[in-house]
Amino acid sequence: MRLAFGQRFDLPAGYLNTASIGVPPAAVTDALAAAVQDWRTARADAAAYDEPVAVARAAFGELVGVGFERVAIGSAVSELIGLVAASVPDGSRVLVPAGEFTSVSFPFAAQGRGVRVDEADLADVGERAAGYDVVAASVVQSADGRMVDLDALRSARASGTRVVLDATQSLGWLPADLDWADAVVAAGYKWLLSPRGAAWMAVQPDLDLVPHHAGWYAAADRWGSTYGIPMRLAPDARALDTSPAWFSHVGAAVALPWLADLDRSAVHTHCTGLADALRAGLGMEPAGSAIVSVPRSDAMERLTRAGVVASPRAGAARLAFHLYNTDDDVQRALDALS
Repeated sequence: MRLAFGQRFDLPAGYLNTASIGVPPAAVTDALAAAVQDWRTARADAAAYDEPVAVARAAFGELVGVGFERVAIGSAVSELIGLVAASVPDGSRVLVPAGEFTSVSFPFAAQGRGVRVDEADLADVGERAAGYDVVAASVVQSADGRMVDLDALRSARASGTRVVLDATQSLGWLPADLDWADAVVAAGYKWLLSPRGAAWMAVQPDLDLVPHHAGWYAAADRWGSTYGIPMRLAPDARALDTSPAWFSHVGAAVALPWLADLDRSAVHTHCTGLADALRAGLGMEPAGSAIVSVPRSDAMERLTRAGVVASPRAGAARLAFHLYNTDDDVQRALDALS
């Protein structure tokens, strides 16, 4: 059991795989266990799950820097970005970083109807962005932790380019200003330490999206709109909601408010400090990212043998440092790779 930032975590030494699956605080799993027990004993109340959905929605908005009324819920990044992709005009030109996570690029590539998707090296995306109708990119690249030039994308947006950001690998450790983007999407099960099955999207009020997944949960009065037409959707981003995976939001309603209340500068310093300590020990330059990519053919074998949990990504070993990691985790990885 580890204590970190006021929470208890039950994880082994050497767990450096948050970029794949975040480990929740004990308080999150306690809340889940209570919800499952209520379900098991026939005490679950469908309407009562609206509260954790609302709590998590508001906390996500706080993390991004927007009001809850601008936040829609879903279950996965591709589902939410798909709403944006489906709403771009025919013939739109879309720019994505080369090697971008496919939940970001595939929804646009699947459109047909003349929508063209180009790739550019991550370092060139900001410079080229103004020449496109839409830029879709991860704030932090999943494969290796490199960061997109947010200032350049913000400038491109000022000239008319729509900017869609996936913050799945950044929200929770990187205190970046994202409220200006047209859409900011994130899944909860990595750095946000929530159960898989909850995702959110913050949207600008002038982003005209068709609510293709509209159902009763997207209605202004959910429980009064379970049958019949005419359609009566919510007047804000809730119109884009899909019916929530209840238990996922029960956990998120504990994890996200706690993360939103932390000193984000302290969180950033902790996570990137550990990652850069690993880089220094390996003779690599500091990068200011919580994700480290080690491009050695034997890296994953060595790490696994030493009890370090990491992931193979893009021909390298990917290690990720979050709130619950310590200097001992860094040293274990260095010992394995030395």
